[in-house]
Amino acid sequence: MRLTFPDNFIFGTSTSAAQIETAFDHDWQGVPTRSGVAFDRTTDHEKKFKEDAALIASVAPSYRMSFMWSKLQRLPYAQFDSQSTLEYHHFLQDLLSKGVSIMMVLHHFTNPLWFAKLGGWEKSENIPMWVDFAKKVVDEFGHYVSYWNTFNEPNVYASFGWITGFFPPFKTNPFLAGKVVKNMGLAHNQVYDYIKSVHPAHPVGISHNTTVFSAENVLGWFPARLSDWWFMDYVPGHFEKVDFFGMSYYGRIPHDPWPITYLENPDKIKALGRPHDDIWEYHPEGMRACINRYWLKYKKPIIITESGVSDETDLLRIQAIQDYAYIVHQAIQDGIDIRGYYFWSTWDNYEWHLGPSMRFGLYACDFTTMKRMRRPSAELYASLAHTKKITIVKPKKQPLA
Repeated sequence: MRLTFPDNFIFGTSTSAAQIETAFDHDWQGVPTRSGVAFDRTTDHEKKFKEDAALIASVAPSYRMSFMWSKLQRLPYAQFDSQSTLEYHHFLQDLLSKGVSIMMVLHHFTNPLWFAKLGGWEKSENIPMWVDFAKKVVDEFGHYVSYWNTFNEPNVYASFGWITGFFPPFKTNPFLAGKVVKNMGLAHNQVYDYIKSVHPAHPVGISHNTTVFSAENVLGWFPARLSDWWFMDYVPGHFEKVDFFGMSYYGRIPHDPWPITYLENPDKIKALGRPHDDIWEYHPEGMRACINRYWLKYKKPIIITESGVSDETDLLRIQAIQDYAYIVHQAIQDGIDIRGYYFWSTWDNYEWHLGPSMRFGLYACDFTTMKRMRRPSAELYASLAHTKKITIVKPKKQPLA
């Protein structure tokens, strides 16, 4: 089956600064990961800007990225560090010279230590500090940018930081989680207005993590419904001033009543006979369910801001590129306004509290030498991204990772 995407459809790849650059005075620095190493040196991206720009351009004509807030702005309301600013300028200029368009994310989970020590997103009086940073980014770098994301996955950020306690500040307080979401929503609205006043033609949106919360038995029904309400309705409801709805999608999360993932419950996933990557149940059909849900709710253009698999073998990644291309293409054919798709990630990075053991990259990364190595999936995705065409080979049975 040969699929052809519209000429104006955007294909790209996605990373975040904190997951590929060496930690610099932010609230994840030194955090122990499940892999047994501290979150500090990641992939040396800041030392490989030239090499990585060529790599990025080779796999897709667009790139979704962020800056390290703590490195650019060393104190509240401070002017940007001149050396870091210059390095980012050179990197962006290099990308544009290679024909790569930019989607800029203004907040991707990490905060400067000074911001965290002041109470971070729990306190509404701290909103102006991030708004100041965001405005300075727009003023300094806005001429390079085609699309903006204000916040990356605020539903994951608030849930893992204040409900499960997996992320800094490692709290389990749903009331505070709600305050964080409210404050981020207010900050988003202010920065949306500012970007539109300075760059009215630049689309501004959000990126929400989406998933399918399913119940495997009667005990799983209520936890799945509660998670769905919080994650898929309540949090997105604070970020409705957008030009497009950005959504990431990775898999389905069954409940029995506890969440079932391959990372935490491999035996349960195997017993259910479900395909999976190294973290979640692999359920590409769920992407279409989420697309339908938010298209019907908002009738806003949709961009898939992240999608991929954690797969050391690369076999499932190759299949996933085909599966997700088919699903997005079919949705477009059915009249849904989908503008783009960004694969996560360009090369292997630090997967937050899981560390370097989870492999999402189209390029492998040797975390000792920091050498990037092109995987077969990169060849397939580059062909799709640059030609907007792909031949789908559907397997008789979905592979088990």
